[in-house]
Formats: sequence, structure tokens, C-alpha cells
Amino acid sequence: MKKILITGGAGFIGSHVVRLFVNKYPDYQIYNLDKLTYAGNLFNLKDIESKPNYHFIKADIVDSAAMLSLFEKHQFDGVIHLAAESHVDRSIANPMEFVMTNVIGTVNLLNAARHQWKDAMEGKRFYHISTDEVYGSLGDTGFFYEDTAYDPHSPYSASKASSDHFVRAYHDTFGLPVVISNCSNNYGPNQFPEKLIPLFINNIRHNKPLPVYGKGENVRDWLFVVDHARAIDVIYHQGGNGETYNIGGHNEWKNIDLIKVMCRIMDEKLGRTAGTSEQLITYVKDRAGHDLRYAIDSGKLQKELGWVPSLQFEEGIRLTIEWYLSNQEWLDTVTSGNYLKYYEEQYVIR
Repeated sequence: MKKILITGGAGFIGSHVVRLFVNKYPDYQIYNLDKLTYAGNLFNLKDIESKPNYHFIKADIVDSAAMLSLFEKHQFDGVIHLAAESHVDRSIANPMEFVMTNVIGTVNLLNAARHQWKDAMEGKRFYHISTDEVYGSLGDTGFFYEDTAYDPHSPYSASKASSDHFVRAYHDTFGLPVVISNCSNNYGPNQFPEKLIPLFINNIRHNKPLPVYGKGENVRDWLFVVDHARAIDVIYHQGGNGETYNIGGHNEWKNIDLIKVMCRIMDEKLGRTAGTSEQLITYVKDRAGHDLRYAIDSGKLQKELGWVPSLQFEEGIRLTIEWYLSNQEWLDTVTSGNYLKYYEEQYVIR
């Protein structure tokens, strides 16, 4: 019986991974470790919380003694490490928080795994989930590949790049069985509404301004979160030891074009006159160090492990909007007073 620790399992991507593993692998014992910060919400997992193979642990990966104790107690066979601070704007406001969670926290988990597995590495796996932002910024053409040189531009991407390097170093130095994936921007149900898509869905719903950085020309590759969870499943079970896999949705969109698609669908869903929501678009001062374009080539993952994304963006964004409109209680619950204060500080309208 495998025991798998999933860190950050109450967060956006983590909750989808936990749900997939709990439902798909009833013979596995799945341990969800989450600090339950502003973005961690156990309400995301209400549908599986009573399953016999699901266990929740409230803990902080920055606490090295706690991590060592957990590994000693539960004898985990694998780790799927998603716990991270991930919002670029927050990293600019508080870089040290990102250093502590993303770098120190990752090294604490590596140390705990190394200590627990030192005499029996066979059948073990430490899977570290990273981001395409570690590669820096692209021009109008080209893609990120697994061997693209790292060139992070924000405290967030620098902290993730550092954690990636530590994971590889523990593999090369200590023989720890690891695998890494770098993914493009995720979207879908249960995402905390500081990120672009749920933020704008919520703002359109309440007729609030839609703050667009610069001219909205920045390009991102969008990946439906359920497809990301499927990729994580495949990589955890079939990925090569020490390998890196890029996960992309093959859905490149300029921010302004994406926002206009959302406005059109929201007008339709809310019974508003076409063009109503576009009037809420408001341009704000561009983010410091804002990368122009990200685009991932996931050919290695598709060729070697057979994974392909299941949804194109317009289908996925329609499903996402329908979910948020059908789960307004969830959205209202997570938009706390602290979140609103942060929102006001970050998005100052020009």
C-alpha cells in the first residue's frame, strides 16, 4: 500500500491532484499537507474528505523538525510537492516569504525524504512541481524546452528556480529519486481570486473595474487544471528518474484577448447586452519585471508518456465561468476582508 504525501493539497492545483489520486487509487493512502494560508481551503475537498484513504495534516513545510517527524511517523513512499507561494505581485511585496516557503520549505522536504529513504530508495519518488516562469521571457516566437536556460525575473520565479536546482542537486549528490515538471498558467475551478481569471469573473459579476497591466499585450499559455492533474499522475507513475517534463496547454493568448473572450461569455451568462462587460476594462501601471511571453513545448511529455491536453481554451474557460457562477458561495467565502485590502493595495487604477 503506497503512502503519498501531497503538499499544498488544499490549494488550487493541489486540491485537484488530491481528488484525482484519492478517487483513482483507492489502495493508496493520500496525505494532504497544507498550512492553510489564504489560498488553502479545505472546502475545495469536501467531496472526498470522508474517503477512507484520505488524510489531512495541517503543518508548515518551513518547520524542518515537523517534516522529519512526519516522515518518521508515516513512512511516506512518495512526495508530490505543490506547496508554494505563487503570486508574482505578492513576491514583489514580500520576497522573503517566498524564499522561506519555496526554497527553505523545499529543502526541508528533501532532507526529510533523504533521511527516511537513505537505506531504501527503490520504489520511492520525490516529485517537484515548478513553473514555466523560471525560464524567463520569450519574444514573439519560440518555446520553452526542458533544456532552456533559467532566467527568472521576479522574486517568485527566482525562488522556484532555486528550489528546482536544489531538487536536482539532491538527485545528483545524494541519489534521491526525483522528477520535476514545469507548467504553464493554470485555470479552472477553485482558484483563489487574486489570479487573473477568477478575479475578473468576480469583478464582472459585481460590475467592478477589470485592471489590465500595461496594454494587455503579455502572452500566456493556459492549461486547464484538470489536465495538469492528469499530467502529474502520468509523470509520477511513469516519468524517468531525474527527468524534467514541461506541461503546456498549447493555448497562447494575449491577456487583453483572453479578457475580451471572458467578457463576451459573461455577458451571455449574465443576460447582459453584448459589450457591457468590456466597458469595465481599465488599464493600470504595468507590473515590475513583467515577462512579455511564456510558451511551453510539451512534446517530450506527449511523445514519451502519452499525455495530451483534453480541452482547448474557449471550451475550458466556458466550463470555468459556469463553475464560478454556480459556486458563488465558494467565491464569496474566499473573498475575505484581508483579500479585499490586498486587492486595493495591488491594483491602483491610473
